[in-house]
Amino acid sequence: MFERRLYYHIDWAMLAALMALSAIGLANIYSATGGPTPIFTTQIYGIILGLIAMVVCLSLDYRALADKSHFIYIGVVGLLLYVLIFGVVRGGSRRWIDLGPFNLQPSEFAKAALALVLAKFFGESRRGGAVTHVELLIAGALTAVPLLIIARQPDLGTAVTLVPVAFAVAYVAGMPMRIFGVLALVGLLAAPVAWKFALQDYQRERISTFLDPSQDAKGAGYQQIQARITVGSGGLWGKGFTHGTQGQLRFLPVAHNDFIFSVLSEEHGFVGVLVALGLYLFVILRAIESARLAKDRLGAYLVLGVLASFAFQVCYNITMSAGLAPVKGLTLPLMSYGGSSMIATLAGFGLILNVRMRRFTN
Repeated sequence: MFERRLYYHIDWAMLAALMALSAIGLANIYSATGGPTPIFTTQIYGIILGLIAMVVCLSLDYRALADKSHFIYIGVVGLLLYVLIFGVVRGGSRRWIDLGPFNLQPSEFAKAALALVLAKFFGESRRGGAVTHVELLIAGALTAVPLLIIARQPDLGTAVTLVPVAFAVAYVAGMPMRIFGVLALVGLLAAPVAWKFALQDYQRERISTFLDPSQDAKGAGYQQIQARITVGSGGLWGKGFTHGTQGQLRFLPVAHNDFIFSVLSEEHGFVGVLVALGLYLFVILRAIESARLAKDRLGAYLVLGVLASFAFQVCYNITMSAGLAPVKGLTLPLMSYGGSSMIATLAGFGLILNVRMRRFTN
């Protein structure tokens, strides 16, 4: 349980940066949705519940949580299977569990669950040297189970965020770099087959319109074009809070969700973007430092596993908003609308703060 003396070792600077990003996101959601709408109110509840989840993850020793990681992993997989059968369908995807006042998206919690179980697995099996093929196969199987279930929802975007978790933990545990080369080569050779048989029509359409949005400017390429216009229209200082034209006049679809960064760019300009990017960079660097300061391999693996998914999602969403990556349903952590995403993200950082805080304990 939480010891009072550990209070002095909490990374308050990281916590302040996390809250600042959440506040910026909340302000942009307010602007994008036109005021104190139900979406805005739901986001506030998400932040409150996320802070509660963070306190819970912070209060329990991460080593005790890792010891129960197999139960947490099985529980999350069970929820994902439940979603496939009884989940709420929206926009052609079955991703949510209806809990009455709000909907729960279990796939958001799969990232932290996978980081915990892989950190425990490699933390126990590693005694120095390179990771063995058997260990890689086991780690791959642990990753593939939730990944394939989430992809079946279908939610390929969230499924892909599990891959950086597995790579990050396996790499710091001792996976040789040549494995990355082999996997990259396999992926390259399998790309034509995946394009033909694995991807759905709308997914192929997104990739092709990313290469040339003008081929369907009023259809599949519309989001890509509007996102570029919105980001570029902000200039140096932006148009001002609630004075953006693309977001306010609904030219930019789902501005409060996938394209919240575009709203930030339009209303607060290059300066606002630098502030947000600076905060994200600060959080990432502090998390890396937390991994370096961890008292054991388990803590370091856990921190880098949670961080890898977060950093990947931040980088992808920002490049997508700037028109440099295909449009995908990947939100910007801490800033985009989404209660489950907010709760899962803050809970994950509760684990990171936990590892750093307990670096002086026995």
